[in-house]
Amino acid sequence: LRTRRLGVRLPQGVPSFTWLCEGILDGLSRLTFPHPEQTSLRIDMKSLLTCSFFALVFASPSAESVKPFNGKNLDGWKQKGSKAKSHLTVGAARLDPGNPRALVVSKVGHELINAKGGGFDFYTEAVFGDAVFELEVMVPKGSNSGIYLMGEYEVQILDSYGREKLGGGDMGAIYGAAPPRVNACKKPGEWQKYEIYFRAPRFEMDKKTANAKLLKVILNGQILHENVEMKGATPGGVDGKEKPAGPLMFQGNHGPVAYRNIVIKPLK
Repeated sequence: LRTRRLGVRLPQGVPSFTWLCEGILDGLSRLTFPHPEQTSLRIDMKSLLTCSFFALVFASPSAESVKPFNGKNLDGWKQKGSKAKSHLTVGAARLDPGNPRALVVSKVGHELINAKGGGFDFYTEAVFGDAVFELEVMVPKGSNSGIYLMGEYEVQILDSYGREKLGGGDMGAIYGAAPPRVNACKKPGEWQKYEIYFRAPRFEMDKKTANAKLLKVILNGQILHENVEMKGATPGGVDGKEKPAGPLMFQGNHGPVAYRNIVIKPLK
């Protein structure tokens, strides 16, 4: 797409109303001045307004963020098994009052829910490399799931509320690599927020030149990890192969779990 007056080459995906915005800028820049010598000021104003406009458009966080779950259906997601035997659904989840180890699911809601244990892992069709992953998760008592970055590197989800001694399988652990520094886990049934800063492995041709690294993992505002290098993929991922980019996968073959507000941002 090329704007009509500015001659600026725009990236794909910029809305077609750009010409309208440019027209507004052009109109603002054509303010009249009482003296001819101020013509140069009019030209400088146009340049300033134009640069400011495009700086705001392309610096917008919303334009850079990706929400892989639309809150309505499972478009854009795959599963490792048959949909007929899947427990994956969209709705609203809460603890079962009669069974704290289970979830009650309402069809009215915008959460991504693995309603029962023994389902299938599910992952995005889109693939990602370096990124910041933000999401909220909720599990019932004793339940277990996992966040697989690039489909291969797992940050653990487990009801670890109240535990004093933490291991490699507890909430916030980088499975098989490092236990969490602190227990930041909330009570079963409460929503918890992860922020994961991830750097993908580097490759030259088919040869890996640098390992993947979890630069920072934050759970409920507390830092659990910094600069943890992954020498290889976590077992149980999409295909067990390290690569420059991969999907976001959630473990669905263990216990009930619900996710919401999934946002993936570029790592800066």
